[in-house]
Amino acid sequence: MGSTAHRRRLVALAYPVYFELLAGVTAGIINMVWVARLGGDAVAAVAVATNVENVLLGVILMAGSGTTVLVARARGAGDPGGVRAAVRGGWGVWALVTPVVAVGGYLCREPLARLVLGGDGGAALHLATGYFSVALPGMAVFFATNVVDGILKGAGDTRTPMRLALLANGLILGLDPLLILGFGLGVRGAAVATVLGRAAALACGLVVLRRDALPRAAGPSPGGLAADLCRTFRTGLPMSVDFVVRMAGTLVLVAVVARIGVAEVAGYGIATKAMYVATMAFYSVRQAAAIHTARLLGAGRDERRAVGREALRISGTIGVTALVVLVAAAPWIMAAFGARGEVADAGALYLRCLGPYLVLLSCFIALGGVFEGSGGSPLLARITACGVVLQLALAYGLSGLGLPGVCLAMALATAVQCAALARLHRRARGQRVLDDSAVRVG
Repeated sequence: MGSTAHRRRLVALAYPVYFELLAGVTAGIINMVWVARLGGDAVAAVAVATNVENVLLGVILMAGSGTTVLVARARGAGDPGGVRAAVRGGWGVWALVTPVVAVGGYLCREPLARLVLGGDGGAALHLATGYFSVALPGMAVFFATNVVDGILKGAGDTRTPMRLALLANGLILGLDPLLILGFGLGVRGAAVATVLGRAAALACGLVVLRRDALPRAAGPSPGGLAADLCRTFRTGLPMSVDFVVRMAGTLVLVAVVARIGVAEVAGYGIATKAMYVATMAFYSVRQAAAIHTARLLGAGRDERRAVGREALRISGTIGVTALVVLVAAAPWIMAAFGARGEVADAGALYLRCLGPYLVLLSCFIALGGVFEGSGGSPLLARITACGVVLQLALAYGLSGLGLPGVCLAMALATAVQCAALARLHRRARGQRVLDDSAVRVG
């Protein structure tokens, strides 16, 4: 397969993933607009609850991402039994994790709300507890949807997960005003709307699996359920760790920025949301590279270097484009988010200094997809963890330079991560066995 063919395949896989991610972020922003009509306590309650959901998403990535890679490998090898084993493993992880989160979260909803709000929480504590009473049991639906998405993406279908995400978020946007304001459910109505929208998407996804994917997975499973579950866990856990570590680092970085000033924190928060438009594109390329790499390896074709080169080209182009746009349009971007005065100035400065970091991040994230698809995600998780620690240490030391110092710290730490990953990528050439869960090639 030539470079052009790799590039076209990566783009075809990546763009639906991008719109899937973008739909979720857009719905979250509009959701907050409706909740904002209930007052500051309601906004605080939903904001902290959403952060908890983001952390829990990292937990279920063990099932979703692990299933994607294993299904793609089995499909590439033309192994229906392997596909069935991967599907069983994904649902097995879901069955283990879901009761802990859904039931345990419901029982501990008030202590959890108190923990994330800090102190007594005031009126926001009651609101967050009410939101959690619906949202945490509803994580069973969210987790199942991630497993369905993982199976479909492993089969090379990224368009159906995009359509399911658009359906879910469209329903959420329609139900939000009805349940939050119309029926007077308030914050709890936002949680109900979210669960109902996701449940509808899950039902449609299961129909698609029954009709299109599961019949192709027919055949005996090579090994018992325990073996299938362990394989999925072993494949997906490093990806989960990578996500959770990066999320935790982002939260700690807020505390570092807070040392600079209040306006800087507000500007940083708004600018970070604007930055998601670019970073989601990087992650869509990563998912595409992971799927494509895994399928090629399953078919006995080790083209990791070629796939990595094209992934870097696509994601790097997006990163450079983002750099130019942010430098040229930073004030207008902040104004679009309603920022004014010192907050707008701080956010614009941050966006204009962010370009080098985004270009480096685009390369690191894109190349990481090749590692995820080839069984190298444990190494990737270690590099990410070390990079986050380095970034926080540098940001703390350079925070005296203001937001430009924070951006410099982010760029330097990401450059070190890129160098480490590039070295490992070069060493992977000719490697015949990636790890004990990967496919043997050659």
